[in-house]
Amino acid sequence: MAGPRALALGCALLLAASPAHAQKAAIPIPGADLEAISHTLESLSARVGPAVVQIFSVGYVLPEEAQGDRSLLTQQRNSGSGVILDPDGYIVTNAHVVQGAHRVQVQVPMLRRDGAHSILAPRPRLIGAQIVAVDDETDLAVLKVAEKNLPSLTLADSDSVKPGQLVLAFGSPLGLDSSVTMGVVSAVARQLESDDPMIYIQTDASINPGNSGGPLVDIDGRVVGINTLILSQSGGNEGLGFAAPSNIVRNIFEQVRQFGRVRRGEIGVRAQTITPTLAAGLGFAQDWGVVLSDVYPDGPAAKAGLEAGDIVVALEGKPMENGRQLQVNLYGRSIGQQVSLEVQRGDRKLAFPVTVVERSDDPNRFAALVSPERHQIKALGVLGLDVDRGVARLLPNLRSPTGVVIAATTSDMPPAWEGELVPGDVIHAVNRTTTRNLDALRLAIDALKPGDPLVLQIERDGELMYVAGRAE
Repeated sequence: MAGPRALALGCALLLAASPAHAQKAAIPIPGADLEAISHTLESLSARVGPAVVQIFSVGYVLPEEAQGDRSLLTQQRNSGSGVILDPDGYIVTNAHVVQGAHRVQVQVPMLRRDGAHSILAPRPRLIGAQIVAVDDETDLAVLKVAEKNLPSLTLADSDSVKPGQLVLAFGSPLGLDSSVTMGVVSAVARQLESDDPMIYIQTDASINPGNSGGPLVDIDGRVVGINTLILSQSGGNEGLGFAAPSNIVRNIFEQVRQFGRVRRGEIGVRAQTITPTLAAGLGFAQDWGVVLSDVYPDGPAAKAGLEAGDIVVALEGKPMENGRQLQVNLYGRSIGQQVSLEVQRGDRKLAFPVTVVERSDDPNRFAALVSPERHQIKALGVLGLDVDRGVARLLPNLRSPTGVVIAATTSDMPPAWEGELVPGDVIHAVNRTTTRNLDALRLAIDALKPGDPLVLQIERDGELMYVAGRAE
């Protein structure tokens, strides 16, 4: 059977011999080689397929026409794909596949018995799944099923992925489970929004609604990305599919396994791309690269000795060519990790070790400080933490030095509420009764009868607002 190199060569020859190119390059391929290529694809699909799952989620949404009438709240069903990355039942998918879900089920393929000849695959099993963590910034989520010894795939090094490389997309497009398509990597490090640190692998492998969360694999069966979105005018595949790179997936997956959440890092700088005009005005010797336009006081970069106006030459020995590149390369660094920045300051080249710290505006930064046993407020579907001096330091511009900060939300959150609670919100009062801490909040809620109005005064990003619902 042909190996990966033979597959790549064979597919390249097939492309060269297509009708559009027949007059320029018509390379005959022996039938035996085509058969070997076909067998290689079959073997690859058989090896990858059992680790790819279909995901079904059920949640509640408010129709657009409801205009605030919570009595019109309707149940919404969603489906997508996922990939098992750990035999102990850990699955990665897209956050939007399970966003707001109250129930998640996973359809796991059944392995064929040895010697089975039926073209119909065994009926898959449907099992319940728990949402371990959701990361909105990367649109990734980690699920867990209570089963062991499941087939799983490994993550490749997405930094080594190149345009033109052959890839296969697995998933359940339009609900059709166990589907596979083939294409090439169209581009790497594709950024869809100028200020977004998230980058994607672009591919022309057919990706349609329902493929979200499924793996994009190389010809060795390793996951190079998680299929996330398509750009389409028709709503279907137009050859513009995008996958979250496996190195970003690995960072999210490992952090969730270790901490139960994703922690974002920063070094306390603002970086800008040097343009010819900027270079001329500031007297720089080079009209390209990265300049630190700001170094935040008391941040790790300032403490290390970096200054505004420094030109960043390299990060960890990797040349930096623009501000976006520096931001992207810092995006996946672990909290507490020390990175080396080489800078040009005037006519001197300097190197600074800088410690990565947790991003101060991360709404999930309190999740590691709470536990369901001690901090759950079941009536609200949240985990809360008393605002003390230590917590207050992480909440700049806090209007009141007391209250309960929302560290995390749970799947028990009541659906029929006017508004929602999100991590980072601080609850100051219940129905005009001040709640200075977790005990006071629980007492105020417990004093209400089922059906009584329950109005929370919360603070979000320095602004006071109300979230209203009914006691259950």
